[in-house]
Amino acid sequence: MAKQALILIDIQNDYFPQGKWPLAGVEAAADKAQQLLQVFRQAGDAIIHVRHEFTSDEAPFFTPGSEGAHLHPKVLNENDEPVVLKHFVNAFRQTNLRELLEQRSITDLVVVGSMSHMCIDAVVRAAADLGYTVTVIHDACATRDLEFNGKTIPAAQVHDAYMASLAFGYASVVSADEFLQA
Repeated sequence: MAKQALILIDIQNDYFPQGKWPLAGVEAAADKAQQLLQVFRQAGDAIIHVRHEFTSDEAPFFTPGSEGAHLHPKVLNENDEPVVLKHFVNAFRQTNLRELLEQRSITDLVVVGSMSHMCIDAVVRAAADLGYTVTVIHDACATRDLEFNGKTIPAAQVHDAYMASLAFGYASVVSADEFLQA
């Protein structure tokens, strides 16, 4: 029987409007993540929070020990919900994430958080490569405008491109409402 876990990726203070690296639509995405978090808590399903800290005080955001690197109040961990500390984009790299999933016999991951084009993309691809069945809740993820070759790519286009790519071969990509109705 499939056993699922909610994985909340980098929903941290620096990504919010008063932080060092604000994302487009982060409040709405965090509200959806909070909604899913409550549903998983009520169901007694596994929940794992992931928090990023860079290893240098010179980092543009998520500096070690800073308030910006803390989990956002909307999605703080409770009781026995572990928080995985990572220093790389991929939440599986040099962390105990896989061990935590194996200890709980998890087969299916539901992924929410930030940034769509970096840490969400990396963890989803790695999880699929490791054999997990992955669902991404697209409206519970956020990103920001990017620049390439002198052009600005709006956050909504960045997000949509990454969600389309993940949906092509790595994950089921659905809205929070679709997931909760299923």
